[in-house]
Amino acid sequence: MRQGSMKVSTLLLCVFSCCALNANAASFNVGSYGAKGNPKVDDTNAFMNTWKAACASSGDVEMVIPQGTYYLGQVKFKGPCNFNSITVSLQGVLKASTDLNKFVSGDDWVEFSFFNGLKLKGGGTFDGQGSSSWSKNQCPNKKNCKVLPTSVKFVSLTNTIVDSVNSKDPKFFHFGVLQCKNFRASNIYLKAPQNSPNTDGIHIEKSTTVVINGATIGTGDDCISVGQGNADILLSSIKCGPGHGISVGSLGRYQNEGNVKGLVVKDSIIFGTQNGVRIKTWENSPSWSYADNMTFQNIQMNNVYNPIIIDQNYCPYYNCDRSAPSKVKLSNIFFKDIRGSSLSQAAVTLKCSKAVPCQNVNLQNINLKYTGGSNSIAQCANANVAFSGTKLPAACTWS
Repeated sequence: MRQGSMKVSTLLLCVFSCCALNANAASFNVGSYGAKGNPKVDDTNAFMNTWKAACASSGDVEMVIPQGTYYLGQVKFKGPCNFNSITVSLQGVLKASTDLNKFVSGDDWVEFSFFNGLKLKGGGTFDGQGSSSWSKNQCPNKKNCKVLPTSVKFVSLTNTIVDSVNSKDPKFFHFGVLQCKNFRASNIYLKAPQNSPNTDGIHIEKSTTVVINGATIGTGDDCISVGQGNADILLSSIKCGPGHGISVGSLGRYQNEGNVKGLVVKDSIIFGTQNGVRIKTWENSPSWSYADNMTFQNIQMNNVYNPIIIDQNYCPYYNCDRSAPSKVKLSNIFFKDIRGSSLSQAAVTLKCSKAVPCQNVNLQNINLKYTGGSNSIAQCANANVAFSGTKLPAACTWS
């Protein structure tokens, strides 16, 4: 019996020792691959060499970015990889190059793409250093413009968790989520000045089952924008302001866009923004598409200019082709328990398409007070609308 116990103890010791060795072997620290953490030194190659080693490893691996300030050009953490999953522990601050020549036109700064099982955490910060680039952004005034780099883009990933990560001053968007499945983000803080152009907080496109739960976003454009081709999107506990609010769209700009099916925005606060919750589609759409089953619920609006808005005449440029109405059909839209203050008398604007009027738009328990003193109003066009519960504004004024 004693001899057997010794054998078991020896076996367990070997197992734990092997596990410890495997754990050590699966951790990749950028400092071990030459990163200096000095903002005067370009650490791009060190980060890429760290990724190359981690990507080639098996099992569950970790990439560690310790405290410090790391200066980076364009980096692509790209698969496919051998690991089962990877935890990227971002503890430091990553600073983007201010030299736009170091970026491919229309590309991004940091990209995670084409692998499964990413967990990005650690409380660190992506600093896009965008202020020197914003004056070069022509997109607010020019339709076919040169797009500046998004700070962090997640492309074709499955089973992703982003937790306790920060972003400031991107050159273009903070985060882009493209063609991802099962993407979850929480405890994120995204910040840029109110006058910074096209600095959307999170743009989601062609993705399925995306959950953003717990985000503080103040920026120069949409706090979150839900673009084409998305399904099963949940946005909750969002603090948005300043910026342009939480938007669906813009939709209908390009040929053969994907449909939007299933969106819930709930339990959020929007303050000091141009818009609150918005659906925007382009006039003169090149092809037909739809957005269906969208719910906006339990949202506090504080000093928001357009708290609830559907705009199917959207075009942000001076010279717009308005020869035909939008071909994006909007249906089964629910605005519930939305309250607070509106800086414009038209607290609700529902301007739908003549070609495909909005179907089954429901406003339940809406209590939006106009800060100008008189009663708020709802401006409506080409929409099938029903009001119930608390009604402020009380009903549609048709145009």
